[in-house]
Amino acid sequence: PKSKEVVRDLFGSDVMDLRYYRCVQTSVDGIPVVVSRTGWTGEVGFEIYLRDSSRGLELWDLVMEAGRKYEIRAIAPSDQRRLEAGIFNYGNDMTIEDNPFEISGMERLVEFSADFVGKPALERIAAQGVTRKLVGVEIGGEPFRLWLEDFWPVRWDGRVVGKLTSASHSFRLKRNIGYAWVPIELAGPGNELELESPDGWVPAVTATLPFLDPGKDIPKA
Repeated sequence: PKSKEVVRDLFGSDVMDLRYYRCVQTSVDGIPVVVSRTGWTGEVGFEIYLRDSSRGLELWDLVMEAGRKYEIRAIAPSDQRRLEAGIFNYGNDMTIEDNPFEISGMERLVEFSADFVGKPALERIAAQGVTRKLVGVEIGGEPFRLWLEDFWPVRWDGRVVGKLTSASHSFRLKRNIGYAWVPIELAGPGNELELESPDGWVPAVTATLPFLDPGKDIPKA
């Protein structure tokens, strides 16, 4: 939440003019970098990319020193926040075997007016339609305390029809949330499912993504 203050102290106020999903080439203490107004949590965020890979430790120390007064900490990305924001994790939620028409919200990124590798294949998929979809789910049961360690089977009408790929407890929403692959006929919000947890079957219902801040007002602020 205090990334703006840290970046301002590192690079000056000019970087504050960066709009969401824009980037700029700049430097800090002679270290050439790219600063982008992006992130993986749905919060106000910046990412700093080295243009000289030999100076990573220097950059790390500069960032940590600038963030000291803001109580900066080095942690893994917040799964709760990225789930609330509708951000998918490649390799976990989706792989190279999947296509954007199967992933909620990603179909908007396909521009058939342009030419690109894979265009004929995606045109065929768009014309034929898809048979499954990666969607949001709200999950019952006790609040999750740990990360999802494995995919959970998804059951509907007594049959296993998909899998849960990511899940966590959202403290802001006060419920468990996640993503699941389901048949296309169950992809709309409000469909009741069951998930096979290590402790047995728990109820779930499909939900609209993102769970929070659909206009991205928080990261754009």
